Amino acid sequence: MKKFKYLLYIVLLTSATGCDKYLDVQPLESISDTQTIFDKSSAETAIRGVYSALSNSNYYGTTFQSIGYLSGDNIQWTGSQSQVQEFINKKVNAENATISGAWTAIYRTINRANNVIAKVPGVTDPLLTEALKNQIVGEAYFVRALAYFDLARTWGGVPLIVTPTSNPTQNRGIARSTTAQTYAQVLKDLETAEPLLPSTTDRFRATRKTVWALRSRYHLYQKEWAKAEEYAAKLLSDNTFQAVKPYSAFFANDARGTQESVFEIFYSANETNTHRGQWQPQTNGGTRQWAPNDALVALLNDATKGGNRSTLVAKDNQNRWYGNLYYRTPATDPTYVIRIAELYLIRAEVRAQQDKLADALTDLNVIRSRAGISPSTAASKDAVLLDIENERRLEFALEPHRWYDIVRTGRAAQVFNVTDPNRLVLPIPSGELLIDKALVQNPGY
Repeated sequence: MKKFKYLLYIVLLTSATGCDKYLDVQPLESISDTQTIFDKSSAETAIRGVYSALSNSNYYGTTFQSIGYLSGDNIQWTGSQSQVQEFINKKVNAENATISGAWTAIYRTINRANNVIAKVPGVTDPLLTEALKNQIVGEAYFVRALAYFDLARTWGGVPLIVTPTSNPTQNRGIARSTTAQTYAQVLKDLETAEPLLPSTTDRFRATRKTVWALRSRYHLYQKEWAKAEEYAAKLLSDNTFQAVKPYSAFFANDARGTQESVFEIFYSANETNTHRGQWQPQTNGGTRQWAPNDALVALLNDATKGGNRSTLVAKDNQNRWYGNLYYRTPATDPTYVIRIAELYLIRAEVRAQQDKLADALTDLNVIRSRAGISPSTAASKDAVLLDIENERRLEFALEPHRWYDIVRTGRAAQVFNVTDPNRLVLPIPSGELLIDKALVQNPGY
């Protein structure tokens, strides 16, 4: 059988605090799929390929993340492509190229993780120690869990593919699982990853702590309040993480890998982050195709609400506001997947849901204090939850949380005026339906 060839795009994944040598930049490699993983070196190459897929411009590079913030109420579209305006209007069509690009990129990431999971355990190279083998496999399980989590919260139930494939047609004929089954796969992968991974702190690679952070987010989405609190507490009791001050300290002045970061993706001059070009104005070499809207600008510049988070926005030479989270030249800005601020706000929310209002306010006020605003004085459960929701809107203003936050809390009708429940998930890309008759479209599309 003809061997299937594919490229493993390698991304620099090192940090100021140090990452393992094997994640240094390597040349692009084209490897036969049947021989990709057969020794220590090829196993290391394969896990680099998994992270590279995660960092791709159609996944955490830009496209998938843009779904999360364009669909919210913080961003305006300044260009002419109607597909982007569809997210802002909350009326996305199945032919939308953005959802197609994200869907494909996520499944490509899953397939690379599947290759590692299937092949690394059988490698017998004495240079590949059991500890390193476990770590590599655990990282692949974590990335696969994140990928299925992203699929579930965006599209609902999806086809669950957990074995490697070597050609595009091999996955056809697999029906969609339910949303519950897809989330169950996420939990299963996280539970498998945890004991395989080291308990160290690494802000660019998955460790046991990274698993705990994603588990906290997972349990929040599942409304399993006590579990979400338990896993958030594991990170919040660890002094290697803290909400750095001021707010901009985790991204300004070319910062990367700060104590704020639980998991971020590293980019280099050779493998750049395409986020920058979309946000920066033309005078800074970007296109400013999306920008903070008037409502967000007003909130961020309100000293009582935005506080020092006003550094997220700036004005260009035409007096137009633009987002400034991604600003570096060349575009080596990290992508922030999980920050410790999220764990504080998760624990605040789930504590409020359990009627632990004083404890919830303590966590909420850590984030408000870091932003330079006064403590919340909310006195009822509903008021505390609303303060947390509003805090998340500004804390993650240019990160992909707002849409998912409002959908998961059941407040899309009140906040976004989305009254059709079918619109709370996106359509399966039309191209996928054409090539795979086993796929069924989401209702209403």
